[in-house]
Amino acid sequence: MSPRRWHVTRTVLTAANGTTGAGLLLALATRTRIRRGRDGVLIAEGWRLPMPPASCFTVGSVIITRRSAEWLLAGERAALLAHESRHAGQYAVLGPLFWPAYWVACGWSYVATGSFGVRNWFERHAGLRDGGYPEDLPLRPWLQRFRR
Repeated sequence: MSPRRWHVTRTVLTAANGTTGAGLLLALATRTRIRRGRDGVLIAEGWRLPMPPASCFTVGSVIITRRSAEWLLAGERAALLAHESRHAGQYAVLGPLFWPAYWVACGWSYVATGSFGVRNWFERHAGLRDGGYPEDLPLRPWLQRFRR
């Protein structure tokens, strides 16, 4: 599938499965400003709540950021934008099931390494480096014993 066709498909699927609507409601409820991004994603800028601590997170095809849309769209953050856009693709496939699956993956990663992202399947497939995560951390000692 061509990149253009995938962006359109992703946008339609996240709209149909309700996750983009949830992202827009969250953005509106928290009074962030919604702007059009690239490749079918929307950017909600000015997130002010303390959670999550990341500079960006994605709900459906809405990338929510603490910073401005211009900050996220700047060339030096192309990898971060691509990382968040890959999460939009994950929402397109899983719909609302993304949320429990993602939190289970976060839990496993934290139990295994102390990081919510390093062993999280969704973060790994969105690109750990692109998302600002370390690319690898050792397993906790009690888990290393099982690998032997």
